Amino acid sequence: MERSVVITGIGAVTPVGTGREVFWQALLAGRSGFSPVQSFDTSKMSVHVGAEVRDFDPAEHVRSLDPQSMGRASQLAVAAGRLALDDAGLGQVALDPERAGVVMGTTSGEPLEVELYNDRYVAGEVDRIGSELVTRYPCHTIAAQLASEVGFMGANAMIPTACAAGNYAIAHALDLLRSGRADLMLAGGADSFSRITYTGFARLGAIAPEICRPFDQDRQGMIPGEGAAVLVLEPAERAVARGARIYAEVAGYGLSCDAHHMTAAHPEGDGPARAMEQALRTAGIAPEEVSYVSAHGTGTPTNDRLETLAVHRVFGAGARRVPVSSVKSMLGHTMGAASAIEAAVCALAAWSGKIPPTMNFREPDPECDLDVVPNEAREHPVEVAMNNAYAFGGNNASVLVRRWHP
Repeated sequence: MERSVVITGIGAVTPVGTGREVFWQALLAGRSGFSPVQSFDTSKMSVHVGAEVRDFDPAEHVRSLDPQSMGRASQLAVAAGRLALDDAGLGQVALDPERAGVVMGTTSGEPLEVELYNDRYVAGEVDRIGSELVTRYPCHTIAAQLASEVGFMGANAMIPTACAAGNYAIAHALDLLRSGRADLMLAGGADSFSRITYTGFARLGAIAPEICRPFDQDRQGMIPGEGAAVLVLEPAERAVARGARIYAEVAGYGLSCDAHHMTAAHPEGDGPARAMEQALRTAGIAPEEVSYVSAHGTGTPTNDRLETLAVHRVFGAGARRVPVSSVKSMLGHTMGAASAIEAAVCALAAWSGKIPPTMNFREPDPECDLDVVPNEAREHPVEVAMNNAYAFGGNNASVLVRRWHP
């Protein structure tokens, strides 16, 4: 019989707030994290709004390592990891470090280091390009530095499956725990606000000029963001024995690939539908048992239409019954952190019986005919929440969390 795996700690560093409670209350209040970009000059672009994490001081969270020795994504990840462990009440709990591990997801790793290299090279300052590029840039350093910070010597992995990476990380951590290869895992995702990423999406015409309005008829695109979220996962029997607060159980997951195009989604939403179907099948959960869907919900015309198609395929006549909301309407698209943050949202929804809204919704789109929880949070009992994430390359991941019943 498979071990039940539960979520006992949540750490989040986001454009609307840092820490589980601040972050969650901000989402329920519909607070926006959008503002003019401060990280770099956007004057030569046609778009100028982003979702940056402001007033973040890594020294407030990094206790063992030198925060200046790591890139910004690693700083965000370590902060989220420390917050998650504190939230789980593990500060004074004895752990076998060889049975505790870290698995993280990302889109870009540490792109700011590449930007710095490029700036110095263009300026003719090659002599100022030091070893920090090698030591900070590789994406695996994010998971490695989090493990080093907290002293976890078990399984360690970095999964760079772009915007679905957080869900992939949670899925891998679930497998490690269920198989008995670990006793405790930190799982999540992190990405920093990047000139490279922002410029790329701007060139694709995917960035909205002012706000993100998922599923709205007049939606104009996504808003790039940054952040990190880390979940503490552990076997239920261990969590119960130590008297931990349990947010939710991780019930299962589904992974798929469109095998269609590097940037364009499958025209019928086939990959996302298969990921949802697989998650339900492996968890032994029927579609009608799902109480809430956290949508990928980027606010781009194509994504929202195809995601709606996939939801209809999976849920059939019940597609209009299940609440479906997108927190990207407040947080922006935090890239590799997105589905980790949204997994935290699902756990908190199951724990609290509250669903965050899809903000900025004005005009229903006949092609997005779902209950998108428009503009106001909703009191709603959540027994099963589904977290959907889709990425370039056709990487799709759906994670199911279930309300914990002692």
